[in-house]
Amino acid sequence: MNYAIHFPKLGIHLQHVGKSVSVFGFEIAYYGIIIGIGMLLGIILAVAEAKKTKQNTEHYFDLAIYGIIFGIIGARIYYVIFSWDYYKDHLLSIFNLRQGGLAIYGGIIAAVIVIIVYAGRQKISAPLILDTISIGLVTGQMIGRWGNFFNREAFGEYTKGLFAMQLPIDAVRASDITEKMRTHIVMLDDMSYIQVHPTFLYESIWCLIILIVLVWYHKKRVFKGEIFLLYLSLYGVGRFFIEGLRTDQLEFLFTGWPVSQVLAGVTAIICPFLIVRGRKIQERRKKRKKRRQEEERELQETEKILEEIEEWK
Repeated sequence: MNYAIHFPKLGIHLQHVGKSVSVFGFEIAYYGIIIGIGMLLGIILAVAEAKKTKQNTEHYFDLAIYGIIFGIIGARIYYVIFSWDYYKDHLLSIFNLRQGGLAIYGGIIAAVIVIIVYAGRQKISAPLILDTISIGLVTGQMIGRWGNFFNREAFGEYTKGLFAMQLPIDAVRASDITEKMRTHIVMLDDMSYIQVHPTFLYESIWCLIILIVLVWYHKKRVFKGEIFLLYLSLYGVGRFFIEGLRTDQLEFLFTGWPVSQVLAGVTAIICPFLIVRGRKIQERRKKRKKRRQEEERELQETEKILEEIEEWK
């Protein structure tokens, strides 16, 4: 197999990008290594945030175990459900994660369910937990997307733009190659390459931007859960446009609608509304609290005056 990957407009030519590394005779996929690094760094950042906000870090170590297990299961189930046309004839491939096939939205949904159940049992705030993990979550996504780079997957349609990426045809799934790509095949060293959008790179960069915004916005949070809603909103905006470029979209059964693009659009629209609504509710509560304090102060002053009058009498 040809292991080269090229970014011709950037002058970057990588001749030996393998899919796995051999350790004591065992082949370990770079995809799994990258995903693992992303998860580990995400956990470290979440625990650090928990310490900073004086929360019990033991909760986050517990959630890391449950979240990773059920997150991976959820991400795989989501991917398999919306790729059933393939997996119905390859049932054993459902359990082969080395080939990739983890849908981030499936992982997020599963993780949120785990957090809600865990928070309910421990009598702690689920929205606070979601805020706490947000920076770690988007950091993990930013790193994890590079697993798609090593797997030669999650790329977009043909492009001749600045970030155009060239992949050898024999290194990608035939189902991901469109007619437009085939009509623009590039020949290099007697090998056929497709030239595509590196959507994994676009999403990784977008996640970096989200990370910067979340860090900046953190001190401006008014209510618990606001940071997580902001994350969902910003991620939804980027994912909506990036998903439109991809050729391996997961689709709603019998509709042809790209499920992740639809979900991204919904969160991009709904979450800002929820943020505005939440901030208004907190503002009203703040005003009511201030009004009660003023009334109590006036009452105390009135009582003091009455006491002075009684003493004068």
